Amino acid sequence: MSGGPELMTHHSYEEPDGYDDVQPDADGKPVLTPEQRKKRRWKIIRRVAYGFVGVFLVLPAIAFVITYFLVDVPSPTEVAQNQSQAVTYLYSDGSPMGKDVPRGGNRVLLTPEQIPDVMKHAAIATEDDSFETNSGFDVGGLLRAVYNQATGGTGGGSTISQQYIKKATDNDAPTLTRKWTELAKSFKMNQTYEKKDIITAYLNIIYFGRGAYGVGAASQAFFHKEAKDLSFSEAALLAGLIQQPGRSENDKVAHDRWNTALDRMLKNNYISAADRAAAQFPTPIPLEDSKQQAGAPPAFVVQQVKDELAAHDIPEDRYYSGGFQVQTTIDPKAQEAAEKAATEALEGQVDDNLLNALVAVDPKTGGVLAYYGGKPIVQVNGQDQAGRDWANTPQNPGSSMKPFDLTAFLKMGKGLDATFDGSNNRTFDGRVVRNAGPGSSCSQQCTVAEAMERSANTVFYDMVLNQTHQQPVKDAAREAGVKTKNDDGGQSIISTKDNNISLGGGETQITPLDMASAYATFAANGQQRGRHFVQKVTNSQNEVAYEASTDAKSAFDSDSDKSRQIAGNVTEALKPVIGFSHLKCPNGHECAGKTGTQQHTKVAGEPSWAANANSQTWMVGYTPSVSVAAWVGGDGNKPLHGKNNSPIYGSTIAGPMWQKFLSLYLTGKPGERFDKVDRIGGEVAPPSSDVATTTDATPTDENTDNGDQGGNGGDNNGHGHDQSSSQESTPKHTKGSSTPKETPSDTGVPGT
Repeated sequence: MSGGPELMTHHSYEEPDGYDDVQPDADGKPVLTPEQRKKRRWKIIRRVAYGFVGVFLVLPAIAFVITYFLVDVPSPTEVAQNQSQAVTYLYSDGSPMGKDVPRGGNRVLLTPEQIPDVMKHAAIATEDDSFETNSGFDVGGLLRAVYNQATGGTGGGSTISQQYIKKATDNDAPTLTRKWTELAKSFKMNQTYEKKDIITAYLNIIYFGRGAYGVGAASQAFFHKEAKDLSFSEAALLAGLIQQPGRSENDKVAHDRWNTALDRMLKNNYISAADRAAAQFPTPIPLEDSKQQAGAPPAFVVQQVKDELAAHDIPEDRYYSGGFQVQTTIDPKAQEAAEKAATEALEGQVDDNLLNALVAVDPKTGGVLAYYGGKPIVQVNGQDQAGRDWANTPQNPGSSMKPFDLTAFLKMGKGLDATFDGSNNRTFDGRVVRNAGPGSSCSQQCTVAEAMERSANTVFYDMVLNQTHQQPVKDAAREAGVKTKNDDGGQSIISTKDNNISLGGGETQITPLDMASAYATFAANGQQRGRHFVQKVTNSQNEVAYEASTDAKSAFDSDSDKSRQIAGNVTEALKPVIGFSHLKCPNGHECAGKTGTQQHTKVAGEPSWAANANSQTWMVGYTPSVSVAAWVGGDGNKPLHGKNNSPIYGSTIAGPMWQKFLSLYLTGKPGERFDKVDRIGGEVAPPSSDVATTTDATPTDENTDNGDQGGNGGDNNGHGHDQSSSQESTPKHTKGSSTPKETPSDTGVPGT
């Protein structure tokens, strides 16, 4: 009908009149008015904006919904039951060593009612203060994660729900894909469970340190009480340790984390200002109260394994949750021999301050064959306390440092036939350095080979001061395998600020583990292999989670033949030391080594005999198949004495301990000899008298001597004593000589 109403039809959007009317110019090209340009510009902007919305909001939202329906939230009960699993340890031959069972391993999962509010509040305040209101993730944390992923940073402010998902899935990969899935699962968890159930699930699986998973186990491990009885201060410490559970035994870390947790609890109104001010640090029960169970592997071996695995992406929390089986490098015969030799070495000794350690390393693989760091549990004032791992505690090496002096010297192309003035009481820049008496002194034309045999301090002090200098000695030690704190993340310290390094005194301190590893490089013909305790780790599915490398690198020169020659010359110099120290190699086995002794520095109030006492003694040596470091000493600068109150030396207790180990371990094994190498270099002219002079110094009580009294330990034939004081203030190396400082002369007392 022509007169009817117009039907409503769908029309595409029409721009208003004149919006796109363009008048052509003289050449027929369109000319836009300013208004038209403005409208067209906004049209483009709108279209780009719609595109951004689609790409960055609509599509992600659709993807998130799809992910939400595809993922499952890990069951809190199943996750908790799969955690806190014992770790099975095997010896190198596959025989059982024992199980490392985490403290609180047989835990009971707690219900929301069994976890006190103070613990929940402490965790929320410390880890996720928006927990009560967020939907499983925090937008700010998400943006930080995206930014850090783009810039190579770490961290992202994960919520409690996200942390739970991360721990439950054992997936901490720093990828956006993992984070995306984690967000979906966290969101779904918050739609599925109540907040009280989420915080309970979290506190039942999170790792607190001391092998304790879950607050129930942690309450027992740290305070020997049930979780329901935790105070707000104790809860604050546990919550604080969630971020650094592996450092729970570090007092400073524990105090810092406790303070952080309390401050955040106050900020979130979970405690009052009065409570915060009155709070006292809740000292945990001693770690040793959770004693080793029968059949457990050696405690210090376990700690070394944990540290090694942590450096290879198996941190302590994952270590106890993977059902792992660890095949170690520890040889059962070697470990038994080490424990027997170390125990017998101190039998009958009357000095309660005497401690010892022994480490054996396989030069062909770098694997630690035996590791004895002392007693894991010791008695102090009638109370059990955790023992200290003396095998990984740095000490002054004394003359056992001299092979590194020699290595630096050999790298210069100079050799064992080079000569120095080996006479006693030589003066260097106004400082007298002494030998240990007739047995340790040498002629003014003393070869380096004889100087090593006699451990002539004056030769090696001169060698480092005026020939190699200090840094190359440090380099040689590190090339051999010593791991320093500043350079290699180890425990040892090698100081180059003075010439103490030449005789292993002053601030230079090396662990027995490092010494055994470094001498193993000499035994391996200059091929250095990284020391390790783990051969292989498999998980509960028998999949290999980690396997150690035994690859070697040329230690002392990029040319492996040259490195071999250097190591072989060191071995040639060290072979005669064994007999000179009145020690023996096992039948059929060639061996080489060096003793070392650190002189005690007498302090006020000590008995007179302390002036002639020593504080650290060593014997480090090797055959082609095993390198062994034996240490006997005290905790710090303590005067030590052996039987009949006689001083101890490298050859008196440490030496026989070393010899006993080799005898036990190598019995029944084929004999072995070192490879022969050509000698390096020619002679070096003896130093002129203006560099060092022989002096008859009058003994005084000023203990500035760096003399290693005889390098190889005293013996009943008067070979002298291997001593090296750490109390030295050595000037920079110069060629001048000045008025000598007087230092104590050799006591002349033979070793026992």
